[in-house]
Order: sequence, then C-alpha cells, then structure tokens
Amino acid sequence: MIPARAWSDAQLLWDFQQMHHDLRPCSVGIGLGSHDLGVADVTADLYQRGMFPLIVFTGATSRTTRERMPRGEAEHYRERAIELGVPAGAILVEPEARNTGENIILSRAALAQRGIDVTSVLLVSKPYEERRAYATACKLWPRVEFISASAAMTLAEYVDTLQDPRLVLDMLVGAQQRLVVYPKQGFMIDQEVPRAVAAAYERLCADGFTSRLAPEG
Repeated sequence: MIPARAWSDAQLLWDFQQMHHDLRPCSVGIGLGSHDLGVADVTADLYQRGMFPLIVFTGATSRTTRERMPRGEAEHYRERAIELGVPAGAILVEPEARNTGENIILSRAALAQRGIDVTSVLLVSKPYEERRAYATACKLWPRVEFISASAAMTLAEYVDTLQDPRLVLDMLVGAQQRLVVYPKQGFMIDQEVPRAVAAAYERLCADGFTSRLAPEG
C-alpha cells in the first residue's frame, strides 16, 4: 500500500511537470518515444487538428519497452498514428534515440537532412515529463520555440492506465531528479523548483521511490 502522504507528494510532482502551454500551430510535431502509446494518440490528434503538417516519432527501445515494443518505440508510434488516420507520408521515424537528449538531437538532424525549416515544435511527451522534455529541448535546440503537450489526464487516471502505482511514482521521482541534476551536467536549462515540490521529492526518495533515479556522478 502506498500511503496517502506519498500520493499527495506525487501529486505535487505531477502538477509541477505540467507546463499548461497554450497550443498553437507549429512547424513540426515531435512525439517522444516511451512505453506510453498515448503519446502517439495525442500526436495524431494534434496533427488532425492542424497543429503541424509533419510528425517525427523518435525512440529506439529501453528496458521498459524492449518486450512490448520490439520494433522500436518510434515504429510502434508510427503504426498507431496510421491506425488513427494519419497519412504515412506525414510521419518521419527516428529509430535510434535512447534518451530525451538523443530524441531532440537526432530529430533535429533528421529534419535538417531533409531540408525542413523548423522555427517551432509542438513537443509531445508523457504527462509527467512535459517539463523535463521542454527543458531538454530548449538547451539542445536553441532559437526554436517549444510548446509542450501531453494527454490531458489526472495522476489517478494515468495510474489506472499503467496498473502499476509504484512504477508511476518511481518515474515521477526520476523525472523530478533530472530537473535538478541535468542542468548542472549541461543537458537541460535550469528551472526554479518550488520549495514544496523539492520537499515532496525528498520525502518520496526517503520513502524508497528511487528505482528511476539517474547517476549523479
């Protein structure tokens, strides 16, 4: 059982990750690979709403996706988007990226190779990684405007989709840690973390929700 205090702390981290950007048409949409096919669903919906003329799905596999997405995250996203009515010709697949930084760097390279001018990107991620994705993209692809988007759902609804509450809390803690650690390593821009969020993160770490922490050395 996960205690009520831990759920309250997780809610603080969840809320902080939400960027609440106003969506508008962009040069391209980039769907960041992960275990969550919901990212492909959101990207497809935004395409069909006219938010961008081209999609890049980016991602290889990870320890959480190598079995459920054996052809690679980006390829499974592509297949899902086509099922939802997106034309195959409107999708680029970047199949090599294994982390958020590589998602941005390799997507940028794939678009440049095709001579596609990019001034703005609608960046689609999991709900609990909006801020992490945004901070990474702003660091690695300057002079491009990034707008963050994800599935509109509550923490409880997201837990229901995964049916693994502890994994969700572990991933929330990992995402929050990276917002603090990665700017010092040059991987993302620095962002101010409210004291209440920082305290919630520390309590969750003390409670053992640490399986997704990154090395800090």
